[in-house]
Amino acid sequence: MNAPAPLTADEVVAALGLVELPVEGGYFAQGYRSEDLSTIYYLLRDGEFSAVHRLSGVEVYAHHAGAPLRFLLLHPDGTVTRPVLGSDLGAGERPQLVVPAGVWQASEPVGGWALVTTVVVPPYTDEGVEFGEGELGEAYPGYGAEVRRLCGVVEG
Repeated sequence: MNAPAPLTADEVVAALGLVELPVEGGYFAQGYRSEDLSTIYYLLRDGEFSAVHRLSGVEVYAHHAGAPLRFLLLHPDGTVTRPVLGSDLGAGERPQLVVPAGVWQASEPVGGWALVTTVVVPPYTDEGVEFGEGELGEAYPGYGAEVRRLCGVVEG
């Protein structure tokens, strides 16, 4: 049996009915919602990023298709981690990632588009998200330029 031809980012957006996500960037659609949790399809195109933000609840990511998704996680204790969400286990990628409540996060695909699902507990609300400002980089020495870029600050 022949494998299906890979889809383009535009085809995935159309197939799942994704819409552009303001402020954070990327494309999304809610998959499921209850009083306990919500699931969200989320796609980033090559060259796009999910802007620095933090949630008041836990967010669990699962990789579905496309390129790996590289994260920048800024923990409240000042540590920084760089997990990669994807299917190449031998390269250190993992198909699932848990981002604890209150951890600043940003992500970008590595070499193409990436499709993931997020599970947010408790369910996502606009009141439960905070977006980072460029000054956040000062709290994480060595990561200032990257944090500013992922906050959408244009330097030059």
